[in-house]
Order: sequence, then C-alpha cells, then structure tokens
Amino acid sequence: MFQYIGYFLIAILGLYVLVKVFSWPLKILFKLIINAVLGVVLLVIVNLIGKYFSFSIGINAITALIAGFFGIPGVIFLIIFKLFL
Repeated sequence: MFQYIGYFLIAILGLYVLVKVFSWPLKILFKLIINAVLGVVLLVIVNLIGKYFSFSIGINAITALIAGFFGIPGVIFLIIFKLFL
C-alpha cells in the first residue's frame, strides 16, 4: 500500500516539473504572438493615418519583421527612421 503512495507522489512531482518546464516557453511564445500582432496592427494604423499627411512606411519583409518582432518599439523605430531618411 505504501508503495503506491510513493509512486503517486513521484507521479505528481513529475507532472509538476513537466508543467513548469513547458509553461515557460508557452509564455514566451504567447508574448511574441501578442507583440507581433500589435506591431503589425500599429504599422497598418500608421499607414492609414499617414496617408492624410503624405507619410507611409512601405510594408515589406524587413518592415514586417521589425514591426512583428519588436512590436510597438519597432514601429516607433520605423517612424523615426522614415522621418530622418
């Protein structure tokens, strides 16, 4: 009987470790997805509003990657880069 309790405790401990190990990458992945969506949406909004001021940022692979990976700071960088270019 005590043997089964030991197995049960080891199984619970193993499950706890697995949840901890796999939850960390999922949190990072979720943050990256949210960051990418916010960056791309902000890039589109900047282009929609910017057309009234003759300001646009070309959407290509590089700008989409910067906006998607860095999110809002990436879009701000693209705006500043476009203003000084």
